[in-house]
Formats: sequence, structure tokens, C-alpha cells
Amino acid sequence: MYAIVEIAGQQFKVSKDQKVYVHRLAIEEGSKVSFEKVLLLDDNGNVTLGAPAIEGASVEAKVLQHLKGDKVIVFKKKRRKGYKKRNGHRQYLTQIVIEGINGSAPKKKAAKKAEATEE
Repeated sequence: MYAIVEIAGQQFKVSKDQKVYVHRLAIEEGSKVSFEKVLLLDDNGNVTLGAPAIEGASVEAKVLQHLKGDKVIVFKKKRRKGYKKRNGHRQYLTQIVIEGINGSAPKKKAAKKAEATEE
């Protein structure tokens, strides 16, 4: 079972007991967090798509630690002009572990409406 969930503005494909590095979350280390914006849910071949998100589905996670990523060097140059700029940064990250995927997707309501309009 896996899910595609939006965490801190990015989409991740996650499954149970998977460790994921996401942009820094403002949550204490060791605390639990729930992500409600589940975009896709796959339960052994049974795929449920959200429009845009699946109502009632959530992903439970635990914050392991806050850390900084590897250094990224940004180098700018314009040839034959003598222009060179060297800059860099380290991204602030949060490591989380996925503890569970709760998928209580509702039944299709559009089919019932289509039957009612045909009568």
C-alpha cells in the first residue's frame, strides 16, 4: 500500500515505515503529525484518485529530527566579462517516518446522481 501525499508544498510517494526528508516543519522532534492532503491511494492494485484530494484519507507520521542538507554551490559567470559570483546554502530539512496510511475513501456518489437524473 502506498500513497501520494502533499507535504510542505511538495508531493511524495510514501509507504509504511519509510523515512522521508521534507522541508522544515514547525513541529517538535518526537511528536506525531497527520497529513490530510492525500492525492492518490493504492491498496494492492485498487487505486483511488482524489479531485484534488481524497476526503477522509490521511497519512500519519512521526518527526525524527531536524537537520541541514548538503551544501549546494551556486556559481554564476558571464564569459569574457570578468563576472564571477560564488554563493551557496544548506537547506533546512526535517526527517519523518511514515507510521500509517488511513484510507477511508467514500463510495462514488456521482453514479447515484446519474441514476436519479435518468428517471
